[in-house]
Amino acid sequence: MPFGFYIIMAAQFFSALADNALLIAAIAALRDMHAPSEYEPLLKTFFTVSYVLLAAFVGAFADSMPKWRVMFISNTIKIGGCGMMFFGAHPLLAYAVVGLGAAAYSPAKYGILTEYLPHRLLVVANGWIEGLTVGAIIIGVVIGGMLIKPEIAHAMLAFDFPLIDTGIDTVGEMALSVVAGFYLLAALFNLYVPDTGVDHKPLHKNPWYLVREFNHCLSLLWRDKLGQVSLAVTTLFWGAGATLQFIVIKWAEVALHLDLSKSSMLQGVVAIGVALGAGIAAKMITLRKSVRVIPLGIAMGIIVLVMNFVHHLWIAVPLLIVIGGLSGFFVVPMNALLQHRGHILMGAGHSIAVQNFNENLSILAMTGIYYAMVKADLSIYWVITLFGLFVSGAMYFVKRLHAANQRVHDDVIHLDDSAHH
Repeated sequence: MPFGFYIIMAAQFFSALADNALLIAAIAALRDMHAPSEYEPLLKTFFTVSYVLLAAFVGAFADSMPKWRVMFISNTIKIGGCGMMFFGAHPLLAYAVVGLGAAAYSPAKYGILTEYLPHRLLVVANGWIEGLTVGAIIIGVVIGGMLIKPEIAHAMLAFDFPLIDTGIDTVGEMALSVVAGFYLLAALFNLYVPDTGVDHKPLHKNPWYLVREFNHCLSLLWRDKLGQVSLAVTTLFWGAGATLQFIVIKWAEVALHLDLSKSSMLQGVVAIGVALGAGIAAKMITLRKSVRVIPLGIAMGIIVLVMNFVHHLWIAVPLLIVIGGLSGFFVVPMNALLQHRGHILMGAGHSIAVQNFNENLSILAMTGIYYAMVKADLSIYWVITLFGLFVSGAMYFVKRLHAANQRVHDDVIHLDDSAHH
């Protein structure tokens, strides 16, 4: 891999790490305010709403200037959101601003891969980026969990700079300062991301034109036979993954009797599995064979149901690694296939924006349903059962859809051959 790729990875790593440490800090802030428990999944809702509302614009924005500049601007917005929370803005509002930065960041970070690397390296690069993003999620969630641990927090607060009054007096302020440091580190790496020299399209002044263009790209990708299958899988995966974050925290509290700091570490365990699965997929699966991994999605949904019968940490950890491993193994090849199809059909930034729109709509829908279940006081065991059955059923439907597409494709080839004879 060329050296610039490692700079891109470092920038992505610290930005994602900060996003996830901030999520735990925001959950802790909500609990300190004694906000209702159903506000916690709403953090994800507020974070992702920008991805959906601004999908038509962020792709065009990412394609309108060098990607490093887009990443730098987006990271600055995230620092702004973190600062708002520090100075007392409501965690939901502040996390929504961070989501705005993330929505602009995403088409740039994936778009630069298709501009910078030859397509034969895309599955490997995706494996690295996904594995690393997941590593950032693990470490971010673990750091977030550690920063709110009273003994660690108080030890850090006791550390004073000579002659400088930092003005950091509470556990929350200290956690947010550390998170802001990670964002600044990411911004520093953004400045060294290579310029790929690809021509940039000037941003169109008419917003309606951008909306129409986005709608065209959206229908183009959903009509493409390989595009629709990979888009369906990644859309389901991200919605399920976001919901699983909150399910694991709640389940760890109910079934394993762990507090927020420890149960957030269990999210990290799922993410270790995703990283392992992503790494194995990057080594074993080529772009051509990517659709063969769909049955693993069905298996993952069934294995989630086993969580209902687990009450010991030593069984919970390997189970969560397996769930993560299966999901990582099937999503990485699908992601690479989707980027490849999108790049061919409409260009990198637009294709990622379409992907983000679908995936985040799925996150909004699934975390919204989870919010409703929590509000209705539904037992976490019922939530897990419904979640597992839904994932398996949806993946089975995608498998049938792909088989039907293949039959149509084979029939067309067969007809062509007959015509030639």
